[in-house]
Amino acid sequence: MPILSSPITLGTTRLSHRFALAPMTRSRADADGTPGLLAAEYYAQRSSLGLLITEGTQPSADGQGYLNTPGIYTEEHIVGWRTVTDAVHAEGGTVFMQVMHVGRVAHPDNTPHHRQPVAPSAIAAGTEMTTPTGKSYAPIPRALSTLEVKGTVEDFRLAAAAAVRAGADGVEIHGANSYLIHQFLAASANERTDEYGGSIQNRARFAIEVATAIAGEIGADKTGFRISPFGPGMNEAPESADLYRYLVAELAKLDLAYLHIFHFSDEDLLRDIRAL
Repeated sequence: MPILSSPITLGTTRLSHRFALAPMTRSRADADGTPGLLAAEYYAQRSSLGLLITEGTQPSADGQGYLNTPGIYTEEHIVGWRTVTDAVHAEGGTVFMQVMHVGRVAHPDNTPHHRQPVAPSAIAAGTEMTTPTGKSYAPIPRALSTLEVKGTVEDFRLAAAAAVRAGADGVEIHGANSYLIHQFLAASANERTDEYGGSIQNRARFAIEVATAIAGEIGADKTGFRISPFGPGMNEAPESADLYRYLVAELAKLDLAYLHIFHFSDEDLLRDIRAL
């Protein structure tokens, strides 16, 4: 307990203790993705935690997969999130916004445009989702073109800039839990033959480009990254352990504020990651 209650610095963010609020999907945003007063109340109530990591927030309309999740790509979103961050700061809290693109874990009925989901490859997630008319499986996604992948990196960069404009103290990149970045990492979801598929280095490229773009936009000291090696929802082959060693080594070169690990892997991999 003395360690948990002691101060810690993440990048340039000084926290009075080491307890944190993990990101949890709340599905309470308005239909257009704008968080409302209920979100401000929710996060303000938890401001005594050392660090609040928000629910996953989509960087674009294509990044949404669930009903009533918040976005950070319009002026209305920025205004809504400013209400949240002001409420947290008024209570002495610190808040990082998690930016999450769901990729293939989406249903058209849950999005503002009703388009087919996008992903590294046209491979269905096999995930049943809640929609306005009941449970339905996420459909087969459309594979992003190489140019669209690069455009999605830009979406993440712009979303991070918008998060800071909205008063967030930093951004956590969601590279875990079977969502878009995780889909690029896993050979079971990524059968691409361009520079973003095939080898370990290629499958990690999208994640590294997103992290590099966001760190360059808002500062590495305000950027975190979340991974979940071998976590549920994504079938990862044993060789993925080496992919995570490579990915984390490359992220370490950026000197990010922190790495958030949702741990499902073996202790050897966890030890190696911690040593990087």
